[in-house]
Parts: sequence; structure tokens; C-alpha cells
Amino acid sequence: MNMKRGLLFIFSAFLFYGEVFLPITADPVEDKQALLDFLRNIHHSHPVNWRKNTSVCNNWTGVSCSNDNSRVTALRLPGVGFRGPIPPNTLSRLSAITILSLRSNGISGSFPYDEFSKLGNLTILFLQSNNFSGPLPPDFSVWNNLTILNLSNNGFNGGIPPSISNLTHLTALSLANNSLSGNIPDINVPSLQHLDLTNNNFTGSLPKSLQRFPSSAFSGNNLSSENALPPALPVHPPSSQPSKKSSKLSEPAILGIAIGGCLLGFVVLAFMIVGCHSKKQRESGLATKKKEVSLKKTASKSQEQNNRLFFFEHCSLAFDLEDLLRASAEVLGKGTFGIAYKAALEDSTTVVVKRLKEVTVPKKDFEQQMIAVGNIRHVNVSPLRAYFYSKDERLMVYDFYEEGSVSAMLHGKRVEGHAPIDWETRVKIAIGAARGIAHIHTQNGGKLVHGNIKSSNIFLNPQGYGCVSDIGLASLMSPMPPAAMRAAGYRAPEVTDSRKATHASDVYSYGVLLLELLTGKSPMHTTGGDEVVHLVRWVNSVVREEWTAEVFDIELLRYPNIEEEMVEMLQIGLSCVVRMPEQRPKMPDVVKMVGEIRQGSTENPPSSDSKLEISVATPSPQAAEVGSTSSVQQ
Repeated sequence: MNMKRGLLFIFSAFLFYGEVFLPITADPVEDKQALLDFLRNIHHSHPVNWRKNTSVCNNWTGVSCSNDNSRVTALRLPGVGFRGPIPPNTLSRLSAITILSLRSNGISGSFPYDEFSKLGNLTILFLQSNNFSGPLPPDFSVWNNLTILNLSNNGFNGGIPPSISNLTHLTALSLANNSLSGNIPDINVPSLQHLDLTNNNFTGSLPKSLQRFPSSAFSGNNLSSENALPPALPVHPPSSQPSKKSSKLSEPAILGIAIGGCLLGFVVLAFMIVGCHSKKQRESGLATKKKEVSLKKTASKSQEQNNRLFFFEHCSLAFDLEDLLRASAEVLGKGTFGIAYKAALEDSTTVVVKRLKEVTVPKKDFEQQMIAVGNIRHVNVSPLRAYFYSKDERLMVYDFYEEGSVSAMLHGKRVEGHAPIDWETRVKIAIGAARGIAHIHTQNGGKLVHGNIKSSNIFLNPQGYGCVSDIGLASLMSPMPPAAMRAAGYRAPEVTDSRKATHASDVYSYGVLLLELLTGKSPMHTTGGDEVVHLVRWVNSVVREEWTAEVFDIELLRYPNIEEEMVEMLQIGLSCVVRMPEQRPKMPDVVKMVGEIRQGSTENPPSSDSKLEISVATPSPQAAEVGSTSSVQQ
């Protein structure tokens, strides 16, 4: 009897586990299989990272699930190179889906009514910029929850079914740039706010229910003039009776005209001044209207040449160039090779878009370098998510790090509630950055070089370790003289051409980063007036005078028992910044040395009377550490 009760308890526990815990972690099996069937039966030129052994809700590109991960609720796959018709009995099985975006592909055939008619929960449907043809679906009533419908830039023909008026929740409708014809039906939907029927073959007059929309919404059609446009203001004809007053202007009237003319001139001049000032401001921003327009022109030309955002296989983001152009953006900073923007997309995704300048290599070489960088997968390397190349525009897309760069943490203004970086964090930054750079040096047959290591290109990964970004751009740019290089303080003395960085010069730059973490000072900083201090020279000078304790950031003095660790890191940093490249350690050796800092300090805790002693790695004479701005070029 007791055994039966025990077995019953175990069985009940399994049932409880299955009912409570499994739904939390399990994938929506049927929806997952439907998506795999869809992908397997449609041609796509870009890779999509859908794998049977990975989580559809957490890892698959463009897929969103319900809160409990029981159903797929959104599918966004714009611009992934789909071609051919929608495979039957695939997407129709996603009965819980509310958002479907397959825009900017090459999907052909008639509107997949048999597939989509079973998706009764749809609220947003984006099918624009494909190759659909034939008539529109006869009955729109099956999607009575639709709020946004965009079927523009296809080859649909025939008329607009009257059933479209049954979409009582519709707020936006775009059927532009098709071959639709006939009369425009009475679409009496009060919630409709945006309408675009341009560039079709509609005839007849405009229904009264649509006369509230501007005439631009119907341009490019053959609508009759009667009621075709919103009525204009009436123009009163001149009176047939001549005026009894004299036509000659009086002196006060002439004086009034003169004064009015002067005022008008001043107003015009003021507008011109304000306009010139605004133009200068707009040229510096990605999200300004003028810049957006120029980007959109570039994008449209590039789309004609099949140049679209290229996503890497491990990327789970889903957006296209159109999304980036619509995104609200703010400038994060201007670096050696371009401007970085924070872009907030419509689906609340935030990314960093880097707009490159002065790229001199051909498209083939650019893409080869992007592929080499984009295929790097390492916990201490910030992944390149996507890139875009056209004649006038080169973009790179990275993850956004909320805490900002190491440079911002070290040298940014102290924000209330944010303490200076503690020693533990600085050590983890050094360890992570070293591991990331060492891994980069193993890529592309050991030929890949970072070429632009600096604290503004180092971020913190989720574990709090350094994460390296902006890899391999130096070889793509036009050469910059040493004096013009923004990262002059990080540049190894042997590098006279920014395109010819080496593993050894990366080691030098990493050594400068260590000194920056230890001292809290920028690689090139001013002490007042036009005097500039070169960090490497200053540290060597102070250490040579045996004032080593003066080197370290005053913010670190509050932490007990870290003196030996700081001295060890200082020794590693100085060994990395020796003048002769062949005397510098290799990055794998640096990784080992930095990693042993914490281990060594744990085994041998510093005594209370420990002395800060260190020898300068390069005893050869150095140039004076302080000089004028024009003279410091190392």
C-alpha cells in the first residue's frame, strides 16, 4: 500500500512538472515546424538562422512569441531575398500570428488568400515591394482586426473589393504603384487616417467618404475632375462696375507700401540667415529631414542594384534599410573612420549604425572584409550584425551598449548616481579586451588586425568584461597622416600609414589602454594652455624618477590591497608600449599575463608595508613628456 502511494506521488509530481514547468521552456512545436516547412519550400538568397535544435522564440531571426512562448505571434522577414510563391499549408498554420511582414522581397504569384484567410488575428500585414500579381482578395472581412495594410509596389490588377470597408479598425491603407483599375469604392472607415492609392489606373469620381484626404493620395490616376479633389476656396470675379474711387494712389498709401516693402526685405533676410544656420545644423545629423532624403535617394538607387542590408547568420534582428531611415537617431560620437549613431527602430529595437567615410577599396574587397569580421563569434568581440554598401553609402550595424564605451566611463562627466569605475571592473575590462584582441589575431588565417584599438571602441559585455568593437576598418580607408589621426595617442611609433597596422601595433595600442585604465588619463591630454601630455611618455618619465605611486588614478587609492595588482598591470602595459615592435609580447602572452594578475594577488596578498617598485621597460631616453600641440606626434 505504501509503495502504491509512493508511486502515485512520483507520478503526480511528474504530471505537475509537465504541466507547470515544461510550458515555460518548451517551444511552440507546431508553429516551429510550420516555419521550417515555409523556409524549406521557398527560395531565399540570404541565410536565415532557423535551426531545428535552437529556440524559435529566443534565437530565430524575425520571430516573436507570446509571453508564455506557446505560440508565434509575429513574423518579420523584410529583404531576405525570398523568391517564388508562398508555399501552401505553411504560414496558414500560424493561427495566432498578429503581425506579418514579408516586404521588400521577390515573392510572386497571386495573393495567397487560401493561406492568409486562416490568419484571422492579423492586425498588421506588410507585403509591399514584392512581385505579387492578379486581383486583390475578394473578401477582406476575414481580417476584421487589421489596422495596417500595405500592398503597394506590386503588380495587383482589377478593382478594390467593396469588402475592404468591413475593416472597421483600419488606420492605414496603401495600394500605391500597382495596376488597379475601375472606380474607387466608398471606403467609409472613420478610423482610416492614412490612404495612398497613387499610380494606378483608377477612373471615375472620388467617393465623398474619401474627399477628406489630400489630392496627393490619388495622384497618378485617371479620376474625373468632378469631385475628384477637395473643393478649393471660391474665387470671386472682379466687379463689372468700375470703382468710383480714383485709381491714383494717395501719398499715405505710397508711404505704406514703401514701409511694407522694407519690412518684407528684412523678414526675407532674416529667413535666409536662419535657413543657412539650420542647414549647417542639419548636415551633422542622421535623423534630420535633409539627411533622410539624401539617404532615401541613395537607398532607392541601391535597391535597384539589389544592394540591401546584409545580415549575418547569427543575427536575430529583422529590419531593412527603410527601417533604419525611419528610425529616430542621435549622434553617439565622431571617430577616426566615421560617425556612430544610436538608432531606435519602430519595433523598439535599438542598434548602433556606423556611417563610414573615405572608404577607398572596391565593393568586393569591402564585402570580403565585412564577411571576415561578421563571422567572428567571441564573447569579448562585439558582433557585426549587418552591413550596407552602395556607391555613396557604407553602413555597419552593431549592438547598442547602454552603459557606453570605456572612454565614456573613464572620462565622461560624472553623472549623479554613477561612481567612478572600480578596480575590479578595470581588471575585467583589461582581461576581456586582451582575450578579444587575441582572438581577432587568429582570424582570417592569422592575418586580421584590429587597427584602431582605443577605449572608445571597448564596451562591457553582459558579464562585465571588455568587449572589442570596430574591427578591421583601417585597411578600408584612405591613408591618414599621423598628425591627422584621431587616435594618435594609441598609435604605435612605427605606424606611419593607418592602413598598415600590424599585430604588434595592436599590442602597443592595448598597452596604452592599460595605462589609461591605471591612470584615468586620456592618451593625449592637456595640462593647461596649449601644452599636451603624451600618456606613454609621461608614465615612463614618472616611473623612471621612481615616483610610481604618482601614476595611478586617485580614484583607485580608496581600494585596499590592490597595490601589487596595479604594479603588475603597469609592468604589462609598459612592456606593450616599448618602441621596438619585435620586443613587444604577443597577444596570447598578454592574455596569460593579465589573467594571472588576480591569481597572483590571491596567492600572495600584499603586506601592509609593500613598496611600489617597478623598472621602466625601455631605459632608452624618451622625448620630453610635455610639449606643444604641434610637436607631439608620437
